[in-house]
Amino acid sequence: MGTLREILNDHVREADPRLVEKLDHNRLRCFSCGHCCPIPDGQPGVCKIRFNRGGKLYVPWGYVGGVQCDPIEKKPFFHAYPGALAYSFGMLGCDLHCSYCQNWVTSQALRDPDAVSPPLEATPDLLVQDALAQGAKVLVSTYNEPLITSEWAVAIFRAAREAGLLTAFVSNGNGTPQVLEYVRPWIDLYKVDLKSFDDRHYRELGGRLQPILDTIRRLHDMGIWLEIVTLLIRGFNDSDDELRRLAEFLSGVSSDIPWHVTAFHKDYKMTSPEDTRAEDLLRAAAIGREAGLRYVYAGNLPGRVGDLEHTHCRRCGEMLIQRYGYMIRQYQLTPEGNCPACHTPLPGRWSRQFDGQIASRPFLPRRHAQLVKILTR
Repeated sequence: MGTLREILNDHVREADPRLVEKLDHNRLRCFSCGHCCPIPDGQPGVCKIRFNRGGKLYVPWGYVGGVQCDPIEKKPFFHAYPGALAYSFGMLGCDLHCSYCQNWVTSQALRDPDAVSPPLEATPDLLVQDALAQGAKVLVSTYNEPLITSEWAVAIFRAAREAGLLTAFVSNGNGTPQVLEYVRPWIDLYKVDLKSFDDRHYRELGGRLQPILDTIRRLHDMGIWLEIVTLLIRGFNDSDDELRRLAEFLSGVSSDIPWHVTAFHKDYKMTSPEDTRAEDLLRAAAIGREAGLRYVYAGNLPGRVGDLEHTHCRRCGEMLIQRYGYMIRQYQLTPEGNCPACHTPLPGRWSRQFDGQIASRPFLPRRHAQLVKILTR
């Protein structure tokens, strides 16, 4: 047995050279996230998991912090293969330190001694085989920040593509041009958490606003299917002015980008303010629509947000996809992804037919992929 730090230091591989720049005095610059850390020999970057050893950058490899089977709507992707099962995996570590993180046991594992998530030995082939056995359509890197473990994700996504699976990142979006070009050939879908439209708020979380905005623009320009989520927190990011500026930015990139406003609930270190109300989500959604966004959704409060769980045709208003939480109740798209009433295309990524839904809620894999827990002390 070893400490978590010792275990993770043994589960590494040298970074892809496209994500590293050599500096003076044996320092290295890492381009896996927007911090672009200049890392001295013997030290990690801000993320705590990419580190310089002898003038070489080492990155996480060969383990997962956990796996779970999720409805794709949980990610959330509402304009990509409704009803599909998303086989979700993550590693440990993050480049931000959000006090309300719902995945803090993995993301803050090397910052917070209370964050305990024993890693599991894994290989790309083993994860892909298990995803196929569960009936998954999409393999998703999530739960921690996937950009800082891009080399491992790309190795898994290569195997996934060979097996006919789709791939996705669920990310804070704190990227760089280098890392986005690196993952670009291997990613089909990308969800970005746009946590605020105020740089001061982002600095409280350990980041900056501009790299996230740049990532959103680049992902759209790259043609990767993109959806945006904003967790609405009362008194933090929910003013009309901030929401309007955020929505206008997204609409300026593309009015077809789906924007999900979701409800905050007390978690981790943030035990105030009060949980987000349905009326808060309805107000934010109205601001998004006024800003020109065509597809605005409200999440985490099923049955309490009117028609904001559903997808309608932007032209004639026909109900195209009806949802309750993560459950698909009605699906009316044509095989081409068009409205059946007026034939207007619905932006997104669609199957030629609705294949049903394996699960409307998350579950652990029925057979646990033969993953072996790495013992730590």
